[in-house]
Amino acid sequence: MFNRRQMIQQSAFMAAAMTTPGLFAEELMKTARQTEGPFYPNKLPLDTDNDLLIINDQLTPAVGTIVHLTGRVRNLSGEPIRNAIVEIWQTDNNGVYIHTEARDKDKQDTNFQGFGRFLTNRKGEYYFRTLKPVHYGPRTSHIHLAVKQGSKRLLTTQIYTKGDPKNARDRILQSIEDVKSRNLLIVDYKPLPHTKTGELAAHFDVIVGVTPEDRDDDEGRILPSQRTNRRPRQGS
Repeated sequence: MFNRRQMIQQSAFMAAAMTTPGLFAEELMKTARQTEGPFYPNKLPLDTDNDLLIINDQLTPAVGTIVHLTGRVRNLSGEPIRNAIVEIWQTDNNGVYIHTEARDKDKQDTNFQGFGRFLTNRKGEYYFRTLKPVHYGPRTSHIHLAVKQGSKRLLTTQIYTKGDPKNARDRILQSIEDVKSRNLLIVDYKPLPHTKTGELAAHFDVIVGVTPEDRDDDEGRILPSQRTNRRPRQGS
């Protein structure tokens, strides 16, 4: 599941840790759940590591603004959750998911992995190299994120972009009534020092409860058993 690029760009990780304000600030409010949406990959790519810009050993990278996404997964007591699988999935720079029934497949950047996994370390830390998310359809820019431990999914949520004007009109983001809880899903993308390609750093901490979320479906999430033979709807 995790290949030799599992810990790619560790220097970038540490640079982000030292330059992103509040990176290790304590926040013990449980991370809000968000809908999985219809485009969790129904066919995983051949490469599922944490570098979404390069598929296997291809030479051509995906097009878009490079982001180094870091964070920690902890429980409500602040203890790190080690050996948890963090998954992210998102559209490419053209707004296309890797799902076989996603819209605008003819515009897909086939060099973008679209999905990645990372196994948290003993401090609960994770790291991805990916693209800054873009708008598509009615949705504001976002990255989907899920946390799993064993066969249980502990959380499904979405990461939003600070300053995106579509945030105020996004029905999924605005479905979170508590303002503080909503704001915890919004991250700032800051320039990464000492890069010549305009790379950015973002940080998103995850606080999970003790009950796996797949025991209920009270927020409209598509359960694993519901994914098969369910036609995707637009705009999630």
